[in-house]
Amino acid sequence: MTKQEPQARTSFFGWQLAGDTDVIAPHERLSWPKTVGIGLQHVVAMFGATFLVPVLTGFPPATTLLFSGIGTILFLLITRNQLPSYLGSSFAIIAPVLAATASHGQGSALGGIVLVGALLVVIGVVVHFAGTGWIHALMPPIVTGTIVALIGLNLAPTAKTNYEQDALTATVVLVLLIASLVLFKGLIGRLAIFVSVVLGYFFALVRDKVDTDPIGAADWIGFPEFQSPTFHLSVLPMFLPVVLVLVVENIGHVKSINTMTGLNYDKKIGRALAADGLATVLAGSGGGSATTTYAENIGVMAATKVYSTAAYWVAGVAAILLGLSPKVGAVIASVPPGVLGGVTTALYGLVGILGVHIWVTNKVDFSKPVNQFTAAIALVIGIADFSWTVGDLSFGGIALGAIAALLIYHVMRVVGGWRGTVVVDKADVDSPH
Repeated sequence: MTKQEPQARTSFFGWQLAGDTDVIAPHERLSWPKTVGIGLQHVVAMFGATFLVPVLTGFPPATTLLFSGIGTILFLLITRNQLPSYLGSSFAIIAPVLAATASHGQGSALGGIVLVGALLVVIGVVVHFAGTGWIHALMPPIVTGTIVALIGLNLAPTAKTNYEQDALTATVVLVLLIASLVLFKGLIGRLAIFVSVVLGYFFALVRDKVDTDPIGAADWIGFPEFQSPTFHLSVLPMFLPVVLVLVVENIGHVKSINTMTGLNYDKKIGRALAADGLATVLAGSGGGSATTTYAENIGVMAATKVYSTAAYWVAGVAAILLGLSPKVGAVIASVPPGVLGGVTTALYGLVGILGVHIWVTNKVDFSKPVNQFTAAIALVIGIADFSWTVGDLSFGGIALGAIAALLIYHVMRVVGGWRGTVVVDKADVDSPH
């Protein structure tokens, strides 16, 4: 059955008050008290992952929260208030940010984030006019899955470093995470990461592992810490694979909304990419982290059947208000290494598993050498963190792994196809991920 086109609004903020129905479409809304309640659920859903990124990268948490809320509102404006989405912090950015910060400081990491956003805007504009076919041809599921997987698994040593600083707390957090997943259903089950971090934080607090002095000194209301980006040619290549991940995440988000609502938002993919790109440029320009559409909030929509963009306006405004509280930022920044070690042992692995998920859902055939070697070589390069320096350019494991995946696949496909030694199914290339 052909999906319907999204219904047009009578005005930009002209949400229709929903009747007696179980499904609330993007152009509809519940009563405002209920809409606020749903919006705050979206804040809780995004919070666990969004605050972890600045804690792990050393960025000011309040700044990241502020730009997360601003980015969400910008996304709603650019997509003409038709595409429900929250823009939270991207985990794909962690590895290159840590590497760039170690070599040239946080300013250079922000410069890399600005580059990621600018390229995403360009891709969004191209997709808006040319469609997504060229993306699927350039990055078939075997390539995208490999790049996503190596970005997560490349961070394994970082998780280990944090874990070893307080192994007891880290183990408790991991146990709480698994327990939350298996004991609770609904929203609490989906917020297992957030719940385990909060409980682990209190466990560390009782053991005097949390520095609370900055919390007491912080004001309740005030502007967060802003920082300008700097640009260093040597660190920019390591950020390029992140662009590919954000493209895949945004396309996947739109496809998920299509499935859940029964409406066809494919024509909004270009706008979604450009909006996420602009939000990332804005965040990087002021000291925040790269943004991406959030699967956590997809989960809230799936549970509530409320797809109203009105709820996301509430979430965006709430995030901005949280970002304007230095006290909230100080609490987030005080999360100790033991807690981070426990949760990132799971989270970084989950990023890797997302790559495997892309392979599985697209039925990648690993009996074919073209798929075997595309994944095998790139993963070892990424996980072992190979490096290569050419003049002022420095390529780390993620960049080299992504380049390897692209080159190996396309060279084997073209040369092998010419020689008749490699067979590539059309579905392997045309899959929409």
